[in-house]
Amino acid sequence: MKFFNTEGPVNKEMHYKIDPLLRWDMEEVLMLIEREKYFILHAPRQTGKTSCMLALRDYLNKEGKYNCVYVNFEAAQTARSNVEVGMKSILTELNKRCNAAFDMTIDILIPELIENGADSALNSYLAKLCTLLNKPLILFIDEIDALIGDTLVSVLRQLRSGYDTRPDAFPQSVILCGVRDIKDYRIHKSNDDIITGGSCFNIKAESLTLGNFSEDEIKTLYAEHTKETGQIFKPDIYPLLMRYTGGQPWLVNALGHELTYKMKENRDRSIVITAEMA
Repeated sequence: MKFFNTEGPVNKEMHYKIDPLLRWDMEEVLMLIEREKYFILHAPRQTGKTSCMLALRDYLNKEGKYNCVYVNFEAAQTARSNVEVGMKSILTELNKRCNAAFDMTIDILIPELIENGADSALNSYLAKLCTLLNKPLILFIDEIDALIGDTLVSVLRQLRSGYDTRPDAFPQSVILCGVRDIKDYRIHKSNDDIITGGSCFNIKAESLTLGNFSEDEIKTLYAEHTKETGQIFKPDIYPLLMRYTGGQPWLVNALGHELTYKMKENRDRSIVITAEMA
């Protein structure tokens, strides 16, 4: 039984959804990847960024031209400006994701990379990984702006330093995903210097974002519930839902959950859901 999702990425087996690949301009995204660009995806929280990246990852891996991996760097947030601790967390998570994504044991010694220099460890890992893979690597990094201070600067600069060796010895394309555009980062380093994200990652080709749902998209999402359960929404509810939520994806799902589950009487799927209930 599927339901409205109010936490985390969309699970296509469990959640009502709008196809995440339709939420952004796929022609533009695929062109950027084909042209070996590094770019940004930013939008407010609970907008669907992670769901879009996971769907794109699966699409690219199924297509077969690339090896695509998704990784979340949020665990390194607590390292703050301790680059060595941050890199250990980042590389451990990245290595775990790569082993799972490529169904292989990647024999790259993380402690050795960090010992040789935390400020080059990510660069070295990606370079070694690319020599092991039989297709160009596409890398999606989520929660990039959760990183703090020197750790964030180090990640951005290491990605930039390998840029000219792509695609043979470095990822062909990288998507950095977060709440803010990289030009809006104001990074406080441990020596009290303040720099902007754009100054240490000047290889960004584009900044993409996700918008809210339109009224038609809300209808499409709620129609998934009708298809699953037979329960009907009266047409006059949709303008009201749009007015209440502004199309913000989490709010749209949360209101759907309220109408179809939290209101216990509406668990009787023969009941028609009306605007008066919203």
